[in-house]
Order: sequence, then C-alpha cells, then structure tokens
Amino acid sequence: MIELRFETSHQVQMLDITRQVEQVVQANKLLAGLCVVFVPHTTAGITINENADPAVCADMLMVLNKMVPQADGYQHSEGNAAAHIKASLMGNSVTVLVENSVLQLGTWQGIYLCEFDGPRMRKVWVTQH
Repeated sequence: MIELRFETSHQVQMLDITRQVEQVVQANKLLAGLCVVFVPHTTAGITINENADPAVCADMLMVLNKMVPQADGYQHSEGNAAAHIKASLMGNSVTVLVENSVLQLGTWQGIYLCEFDGPRMRKVWVTQH
C-alpha cells in the first residue's frame, strides 16, 4: 500500500488526483489488475468523474451543498455533520482496472479527492492487486 498526501485549500473542494495515482501504478509496474484508491477519513470522499471541464466539479459541489447544507439543525456536536453526510454520499473508495501499467479510465474520467471539512491535510491510500 502506498500513502499519498494532499493539502486541500477550501472547506468543500474536489481535487483531481489522477496523475498521482497513475504515478503509483507506473512506479510499481502493475501490468494488469486492479488499483484501489481509498480515503481513510470520515469527512472526505473519493469519486471518478469528468476531468475535462472544471464546471462539472463546481456543479457537483453546488448540488451537494444544496442537498446537504452546512447548517441544518444537525445533532453532531463538532459542527461538521454535513461533511460526514457528503462523504458517505460520495463513498470512500474507487477501483480502477489496470492494463499495461495504465489506469483504464474513460477519455474524460479522472479520480477526485472530495474534501468536505477543509482545508486539511488528507491521506489517500493506493493498493494494487
């Protein structure tokens, strides 16, 4: 398992980490198999989506913020209940096929670390099978 670290700069943010995950796959010379990307935080998530137009991420965050407002009478005392809910909606891992040491993502796809309680330093764990 390889640990990557990312520093987020906003409270709510989607950070394209595709390049860093690709570097892990290439450095480990995985010819064929699976790459699992996991975030070990309860207020952050991982997703795959379009990485050609940054408006897609902006739209996704806008809708998530409408669905789960920052303050809405939550009982969680730390003040970050919305972040926990958004992280659960996005999920904590993605699995990508690997062929010839290349992530088999679609033409417009990228891997995103989704920050919901930032800014923070975040870990992402990458493993291959």
